[in-house]
Amino acid sequence: MIPVTKPFMPPKEEYLQYLDGIWEREYLTNNGPLVQKLEQELKRYLTVPNILYVSNGTIALQIAIKALGLKGEVITTPFSYVATTSSIVWEGCTPVFVDIDPNTLNMDPARIEEAITEKTTGILATHVFGNPCDIDAIQNIAEKHDLKVIYDAAHCFGTQYKGKSIYEYGDISTASFHATKLFHTVEGGAVFTNSEELHRKMRYMRNFGHAGEETFKGVGINGKNSELHAAMGLANLKYIEKILDSRREQCGYYYEFLGDFYFENTEGSLQTILINPSAEWNYSYLPLIFEDEVTALRVKTNLEKEKIYPRRYFYPSLETLDYVQSANVNISRDISSRILCMPLFFELSQTEIREVYKLIKKVLVSSTQS
Repeated sequence: MIPVTKPFMPPKEEYLQYLDGIWEREYLTNNGPLVQKLEQELKRYLTVPNILYVSNGTIALQIAIKALGLKGEVITTPFSYVATTSSIVWEGCTPVFVDIDPNTLNMDPARIEEAITEKTTGILATHVFGNPCDIDAIQNIAEKHDLKVIYDAAHCFGTQYKGKSIYEYGDISTASFHATKLFHTVEGGAVFTNSEELHRKMRYMRNFGHAGEETFKGVGINGKNSELHAAMGLANLKYIEKILDSRREQCGYYYEFLGDFYFENTEGSLQTILINPSAEWNYSYLPLIFEDEVTALRVKTNLEKEKIYPRRYFYPSLETLDYVQSANVNISRDISSRILCMPLFFELSQTEIREVYKLIKKVLVSSTQS
């Protein structure tokens, strides 16, 4: 069986060394020493000024929305994981969907201003598959209309934009460290900001608003994470360069094998995302966009018959959710119907990628001959 992804697992003995210390200290949560160490190691590795490790990427988004005081309407993308939209709704705001660029799959900045109303307070954009948005254009619009910017950077560990960590952009950026991500802590996430004031505010919010044992500063939530999760992060971080290198190599094999069918930013039988030219991408996903939904589903079925499991990601387009207002986002709806993410994980071999390729080729060849 070849799943769409597998979590990276560090050597068991290295993880157990951290557990021995946890058992000795009997300190499991509440901003323990391993949580603090992980924050410092991530801050150093990512070269960011501020980071708060939290329980998951969804809580990170909710804290970001609350910390910025967003109300009313928040402009966002329909092409993302459901947590991007549900976090907006959960925090009492209304998502306003703006269609995507058909090549980058990110929110199209040219469509943002026409969606702005007197009720708009912020923009929540996703760096889809770790591919940076047009950050400069979004920032210019935000400054022009006095809007806050949050980046859902769940997929972005290791991505850089103009020589800096992607997490340095926007008022707040968020990350997911879920087990499916290339860097994970089993469950986990983070918030990043350049603002010391926002960092301090979110630190209180992460822990019920505690500013001491018997004092509180504002409304908080239980967004903390445990020593057990931090231990996994510390064990995994030692291998992050190897993980990133393997992703780059694996994507290279896919592109090489599919070269006869693959077209970047052109009409053809197969397309993938156009990476922002100012970015150093992390190769976090391998999305393939087929000519139509019929072909995509045929590929999916043929792969699954051989116990190979791609994923319709992202599907469905989020404006179709039953708790939001629909929107005219035809590009997102079209792309979501015919996109598949291929298997990609640390142990995936060239031989296995070749097998995936052969099954895709079989469908594409039969489609051109019919």
